[in-house]
Amino acid sequence: MKKITYYTSGTCSRVIEVSGEDGRIVDIAFYGGCNGNLQGISSLVKGMKYEDVIARLNGISCNGKPTSCPDQLCRAIEKLMEE
Repeated sequence: MKKITYYTSGTCSRVIEVSGEDGRIVDIAFYGGCNGNLQGISSLVKGMKYEDVIARLNGISCNGKPTSCPDQLCRAIEKLMEE
């Protein structure tokens, strides 16, 4: 299993820890941000293929910002894929 720590940019959450195995999300933890929403996102994407998460969440913005916590999760998954 691979696990990375990703430091976000432009969002209320500060850090995302994501782990995966065989191309699928095993666990996610967000630090900072809207706790309930981020727990919901984490629960929904567990077990999903990396590419499917990116396809669904990439490019989502938040309150006019160019990024969001779901978008930053995509960046974290991309980093996990590089490891």
